[in-house]
Amino acid sequence: MPMRTREDSRIAQPIGAALDRFIKRDQDNFKGATGELSQLLRDIALAGKVVNREMNKAGLINILGTVGTQNVQGEDQQKLDILANIRFIRALTKGEEVCAIVSEEDEKVIMIDDSKRYVVAIDPLDGSSNIDVNVSVGTIFSIYRRVTPVGTPVLEEDYLQRGEKQIAAGYILYGSSTMLVYTTGAGVNGFTYDQSLGEYFLSHQNMKTPEDGKVYSMNEGASNTFNESVKKYIDYCKEEQYSGRYIGSLVADFHRNLLKGGIYIYPSTATHATGKLRLLYECNALAFIIERAGGMATDGKNRILEIEPTSLHQRVPFFVGSKKMVEKAMSFGN
Repeated sequence: MPMRTREDSRIAQPIGAALDRFIKRDQDNFKGATGELSQLLRDIALAGKVVNREMNKAGLINILGTVGTQNVQGEDQQKLDILANIRFIRALTKGEEVCAIVSEEDEKVIMIDDSKRYVVAIDPLDGSSNIDVNVSVGTIFSIYRRVTPVGTPVLEEDYLQRGEKQIAAGYILYGSSTMLVYTTGAGVNGFTYDQSLGEYFLSHQNMKTPEDGKVYSMNEGASNTFNESVKKYIDYCKEEQYSGRYIGSLVADFHRNLLKGGIYIYPSTATHATGKLRLLYECNALAFIIERAGGMATDGKNRILEIEPTSLHQRVPFFVGSKKMVEKAMSFGN
């Protein structure tokens, strides 16, 4: 019987393993691991449980709809946007592993504790405008290790890091079932939440996205303002009789294409000249995941993970999904 490698042991864990046990086994494969990252992942998972619970009863306790204010992005804030932001910030603060948090809902960096080593970038509730019509939404997160010495003030270089510097990334999908999908760099694994037991269990082991697909996901409502290369690719997809599937919740669209094969596109438009999606807490996380699953992510010209961020809420065009589909889209020129 061939000897198992360390890589094998990290991804070949029994289906049905509880998240806590999986994280512990994963930690044991890193020599010198202190358990801080493991605890941080548990904190995120716990906050996801709380948000899941509150979403499930949102219509009963008057937390649907908008609050009449806008976030730093100029987007109408939903009640659950604010609630999810509070839950995740509270969990990350009480977990005592984070020095700073970058959130979609906050204009500035949230400074927590200079004595800690991790920075978290998070979109607490992506696609929240879909909650009122009972459509799947999600949480997206990235984890970075600070580059300045622990114990000194957190600086810009700690949170404006390229996506390739992430040490972990993931998302939580709140849908027909709630799933946590994450990677620490070797293997992408998905955990389904069992509400009766209050625990996530491994359900999708070592996820790999198909190399090719026949689904394209994008909002074609502004297609007349797309550049010619994107228009040509859309025409190509239609000529090939690909299926257009667009939910309007980034996590849900991404998750479907990750499992089934496909491409998600949010290019530059007349109203969003540099794209709409945010680099730090949306695109970087999903690019990190898709690459570990065998896919590809670009802004139309550059690999997403190599883009140097210049601001907290920087936007970029986004092409992500099955490798051959992204390469084909790029072949039309961008």
